Amino acid sequence: MKKRVVITGVGAVTPVGNDALITWENIKNGVSGIAESTTIDKNRVDVSIVGEVKDFEPANYMDKKEAKRMGRFSQFAVAASKMAMEDAGLKVGENAVAERVGVWIGSGIGGIGTFEEEFQKFLNKGQRRVSPFTIPMLIPDMAAGRVSIELGAKGINNCSVTACASGANSIGDAFRSVQLGVADVIVAGGTEAAITEMTIAGFSNMTALSKNPDPKKASRPFDKNRDGFVLGEGSGILILEELEHARSRGAKIYAEIIGYGATGDAYHITTPAPDAEGAARAMREAIEEAGISHQQIDYINAHGTSTPYNDLYETNAIKTVFKEHAYNLSVSSTKSMTGHLLGGAGALEAVISILAMRDGVMPPTINYETPDEKLDLDYVPNVARQKNLQVVMSNSLGFGGHNATLIFKKI
Repeated sequence: MKKRVVITGVGAVTPVGNDALITWENIKNGVSGIAESTTIDKNRVDVSIVGEVKDFEPANYMDKKEAKRMGRFSQFAVAASKMAMEDAGLKVGENAVAERVGVWIGSGIGGIGTFEEEFQKFLNKGQRRVSPFTIPMLIPDMAAGRVSIELGAKGINNCSVTACASGANSIGDAFRSVQLGVADVIVAGGTEAAITEMTIAGFSNMTALSKNPDPKKASRPFDKNRDGFVLGEGSGILILEELEHARSRGAKIYAEIIGYGATGDAYHITTPAPDAEGAARAMREAIEEAGISHQQIDYINAHGTSTPYNDLYETNAIKTVFKEHAYNLSVSSTKSMTGHLLGGAGALEAVISILAMRDGVMPPTINYETPDEKLDLDYVPNVARQKNLQVVMSNSLGFGGHNATLIFKKI
């Protein structure tokens, strides 16, 4: 028998707040965290509008010396994980056995900022000036490794690297492990800190980024005038816990994770398969595992990147899967406020989906001004809406043809 898996804690570090509750309050109120970058040299790249994490102090969450030996993406993950564990009321070695607590945190790019900085040192000053911590600061699995060390978690320690689906795949893969009894608790999610000049240059040259000069309107998912995504950073973390383990300690339970779909397009390195066929299969797989009908889904937190292809194909995939129920659903993209956190996106959006269900509030898609005749669903334009949400879905789609869908249910 597969074990039931619930969420008992949430944590986040985002462009709209340095904890999950502030983030959620701002998301509900349509507050944008997108602005001109404070770190990018605008003379070197043609895009400087980003979703930066603001006023983040690593020393509030970890030893100052150790923080300097971590990549920024790892710092975010450590902070969000500690907040999630505190929210869950869990402490390794006290009410959770170290060997039964795992960590599964994905990152699409890892420490690219460290790579850029240390490569410049190597070019300009030679080998001896390169930090001995370069490799541990940049490899994507190190966020999970650092969280494990900081928490004392000795169970499964893993990292799903699937581009923009990394956070969602990490949660889904951790879900599978708890289902199978591999761990009682897994700290799961995603993290990213890739706002660098080289990252922007790469995305911009492939015409993926918005060139809209207005920071507050650059990310406009599902709008006819969308022209690309806005790069964001941050981390989202869930505490996944086996249901009876949670009940035995009297834990509060946000929701149950009941379905996970993961598929590949086998089509193109960056462009989704026509009409997002792979995304549609991921949604169907998740619904089938959940043991529900598609009519029971109340709300979808969409991948919704604000690119011409994604928003069209994801809309078509939703209509393919949900048929007439697609027009009873509400679908929104919170990337309109946070930007696209790449490997951290699916995890943050899972946090948002769970809090949306808790409060009965569907977050808005802000900056929605001009409807696109090809996109005809309810995208919760501009203002949040109250609804009694019992089952919610979150989609994440990544370069390389990675598709991940998570389904959560109120318990």
